[in-house]
Amino acid sequence: MIGSDSKADLRMYLQDARDALLWKLDGLQEYDLRRPMTPTGTNLLGLVKHATGAEAVYFGDTFGRPFAGTPLWITGDAEPNADLWATPDETREQIVGRYREAWAHADATIESLPLDAVGRVPWGNRSELTLHRVLVHMVAETQRHAGHADVVRELIDGTTGLRPGDDNMAPGDRTWWEQHRNRVERAAREAERRA
Repeated sequence: MIGSDSKADLRMYLQDARDALLWKLDGLQEYDLRRPMTPTGTNLLGLVKHATGAEAVYFGDTFGRPFAGTPLWITGDAEPNADLWATPDETREQIVGRYREAWAHADATIESLPLDAVGRVPWGNRSELTLHRVLVHMVAETQRHAGHADVVRELIDGTTGLRPGDDNMAPGDRTWWEQHRNRVERAAREAERRA
């Protein structure tokens, strides 16, 4: 692409995903931030907590720049899935604040290294990855979890949208959406009947 700055482009998409993930928390009470909305327990604060750990490890330990402060939920002796839910003692402010700290740490790594810098993930076979590959991975992972947050938030209170001021949804009131959903349901049943 002419005039493209790959690092800036990837960084922009990562920040867009980060912002979308946090926006899904706006205006919710504690219970709704934490309640499991799927059979596997997916919840909004857990998604943010997980994204924090991923950024800290991929942009921190992978490049010899450990993320300082309290231990993360995905390291050491943490129980399985400890990074995917919030305990009653963990506040929204703590989890969101920790995520913003991980952003700043990640952004410093991104700024200080070239895209072809090589790091090693601190688990498994210690795969070598370039900063470029880590950025692509984290854009994809964060967007994936922002998508989870979209669905979870819609299940909680019907709120939809891509970002504040841009819902990226077809126009329609509640009645229109009910009719649309019913049409989709009828199509699914008809396809099943024909199969």
